[in-house]
Amino acid sequence: MADTLTGRTPEAPDAVPDFPMPRQSRCPFDPPPALKDLQQEGPLAKVRLWDGSESWLVTRYAEQRALLGDPRVSADTDRPGYPTKASPEAGEGKLSFIMMDDPEHARLRRMVTAPFAVRKVEALRPAVQRIVDDLIDDMLAGPAPVDLVDAFALPIPSLVICELLGVPYEEHDFFQEHTRTMVRTTATPEERGAASREVAGYLAGVVGKRIAEPQDDLLSSIAGGVTAGELTHQQATEMALLLLIAGHETTANMIALGTLALLQHPDQLALLRESDDPKLVASAVEELLRYLHITHLGRRRAVTEDIEIAGQVIKAGEGVIMVNEIGNRDPEVFADPDRLDITRDARRHVAFGFGVHQCLGQPLARMELQVVYGTLYRRIPTLKLAGELRDVRFKTDAFIYGVHELPVSW
Repeated sequence: MADTLTGRTPEAPDAVPDFPMPRQSRCPFDPPPALKDLQQEGPLAKVRLWDGSESWLVTRYAEQRALLGDPRVSADTDRPGYPTKASPEAGEGKLSFIMMDDPEHARLRRMVTAPFAVRKVEALRPAVQRIVDDLIDDMLAGPAPVDLVDAFALPIPSLVICELLGVPYEEHDFFQEHTRTMVRTTATPEERGAASREVAGYLAGVVGKRIAEPQDDLLSSIAGGVTAGELTHQQATEMALLLLIAGHETTANMIALGTLALLQHPDQLALLRESDDPKLVASAVEELLRYLHITHLGRRRAVTEDIEIAGQVIKAGEGVIMVNEIGNRDPEVFADPDRLDITRDARRHVAFGFGVHQCLGQPLARMELQVVYGTLYRRIPTLKLAGELRDVRFKTDAFIYGVHELPVSW
């Protein structure tokens, strides 16, 4: 019997597309054309993963939000049917509470929620503004062209998360080298495992020091959970590792990729550069998050009970993958979705997920991006790409999309 959504027959295994799909679009900011084709056919489609197993690919916004908010959909990687990204030897284990379900997920998440509350994050804005201004001063005082990734995009979130955690910024090269390996899909299982052990070992040592001598930082709060018997030392280390990776890798890629997108859309860049309206800056951040969504392997879940949705029944024990990059381009929700428009209301995007697992650090990421996008182009109004777009190397080899380097001049 043909699949009612796609017209494909289950007897023809080659008719089931592989996921992830090659990024062959002429525009490096757009999802692969094959994803657009699947979205047009329907909200659900079966895809084949690296190990030959099949999962449901969810391509439309409404169905993604519905499933991400459904308690019958589990983030636990140990659940039957969970669609893993790679073989177990590749080092893909539980990354603290984001790969757990309630009530344990909620218990662990509550331990680190306070520093990311909007009020606490806004109190950091002047410090982030100083960091951004100092880095721009350094770029302007030095030679051009310069790699915006190393000179600007990486240091900002690295400085901020190191300050929050209580990790010396002098260690940022160590963290960046190893976390890049951990998120690089072309790294061998041995390389990724070794990188993960190096960073975890370092953080375990810092947690141990904070248990003995607490300070006024987030790692001390986490260490306090160990002292109180609420966390094991390993759980505290995993939590610290999650916050470190999530706190700088994603934001750094958004800074560089967002800048490149704006340079390729000079009309939008001019709107942003010439305005001092914080509402427009905030709107630009939301639109760039929608337009560029940088996690391209999807939010993966396992279904624990049969769910009827979009005329299909997803059975218990089957996997689902919410591909938010195409969900954020759903024409039913965002008019002319492939157009970058910083004046549109894009706040409904799913770049940070939805439901109980919605990104804990989104207030911090938003604030950092608002400071960056509201400052860089005003202070360097002639900023331009040093070279051709075709020469920019995109991170098609990593779990988090971005650019390896971004040479700019002015």
